[in-house]
Amino acid sequence: MAQAQQKITRDDLEAKFRETQSSFQGKLEDKKQTLITAAAVGGIVLLLLFFVLGKRSGKKKTTFVDIRRV
Repeated sequence: MAQAQQKITRDDLEAKFRETQSSFQGKLEDKKQTLITAAAVGGIVLLLLFFVLGKRSGKKKTTFVDIRRV
């Protein structure tokens, strides 16, 4: 009643890995330009955010030094 199990060979595994990799590679190539653009825009937004927050923080902590002659 038990069916004879086939052994999985190295060629079977390599063929399946190549098939899976080629499908992912195709999808990645389609989305590559979009991902690069999104990463660049995200980087610019973060850079501007840090600039604005740093500039604002600098205004709050400005120290005035009064020099008097004795």
